[in-house]
Amino acid sequence: MKKILIITLLIFLLFFPKLYEEKKEDNSLKQKIGQMLILGFRGTEVNESSDIVKKIKKYNLGGVILFDWDAPAKQFPRNIIDPDQTKKLVADLKSLASPSLFVAIDAEGGLINRLKEKYGFVNIPSAQEMGKEDPEKTKENALIIAQELSGLGINIDFAPVVDVNVNPDNPVIGGLERSFSQDPEKTALYASKFIEGLHEKNIIPAIKHFPGHGSSTEDSHLGLVDVTDTYIEEELIPYQILIEQGYSDMVMTAHIVNRNIDPDFPATLSPLFIEKILRENLGFKGVVVSDDMNMGAIVDNYGFDEALIKAIQAGCDLLIISNNGNEYNEKAAEEAMEIIFQAVKKGELSEERINESYERIQELKKKYGIK
Repeated sequence: MKKILIITLLIFLLFFPKLYEEKKEDNSLKQKIGQMLILGFRGTEVNESSDIVKKIKKYNLGGVILFDWDAPAKQFPRNIIDPDQTKKLVADLKSLASPSLFVAIDAEGGLINRLKEKYGFVNIPSAQEMGKEDPEKTKENALIIAQELSGLGINIDFAPVVDVNVNPDNPVIGGLERSFSQDPEKTALYASKFIEGLHEKNIIPAIKHFPGHGSSTEDSHLGLVDVTDTYIEEELIPYQILIEQGYSDMVMTAHIVNRNIDPDFPATLSPLFIEKILRENLGFKGVVVSDDMNMGAIVDNYGFDEALIKAIQAGCDLLIISNNGNEYNEKAAEEAMEIIFQAVKKGELSEERINESYERIQELKKKYGIK
């Protein structure tokens, strides 16, 4: 019996350091993966026992995204009621969960603005309306948005839209007045002024929707959008101009298919779009964020597992999981974490690829003092 105990102890001493190191490495990997996730959640207030607070702590989530309307429940409110409540929600998230949290929102102006006038926020004109005035007025409007976001503690604005208004009847861009202009150079000019306004208050912009959603005839929230026959190369010009001017913060991808570029996958899941065109050809060095991975274009055509893995393989650094599509999944964070972690362990994703994204994310947070 004594001999068995000694042998058992020797085996334990022999293998424990290796097991410990493996667990340590796995935990480190999971912490990095967590930083790649921006999660949507329910709640207008939080405390230490709130599910979102626990998830941010447990999975080291990179950020959250706020909404006013809860789409799965078809009701208001989701996260936003009024300025005072929103400011407290953001402050509590940072103090209880993580001070280095990305807190993101869509605040373009016009119809696409989660901070609506009826909730007590400032009314901002649409991009289309801004595009009719002096470019400096766009900077003034963006500065108003930035001041509001900064006061609330929000640090990312998923704006400006740099989609060129190729199709004015486009149901998701032109039809909603989200484009500055049908002229790509003018679009770039107005977008640059919008970016300047956000930068003055240390708000991170995200230009969208790469490589251009302006020519589409359908809405990628509802299903896969094919722009093969409508897309024009000039839709890349705003990205080219802004990147040449030094823009290096964040670019959001579009869930659009252009079979002339990639016959198999939409831009969000395509290395031909992200690594080849955006990074190699246009020289973008910053963070690439996916459009919402819960949108119909993705969930109706690719499994959640496949889409997450392919988005990272394609070059996405941050993945938005809004939980604000057709349904709300309370386990979205843990499921995404496990899918990506297992993909690395199986060799479908390399640790080097995860490290690349992690380093870009940390560099952006450092640049904006998010720590």
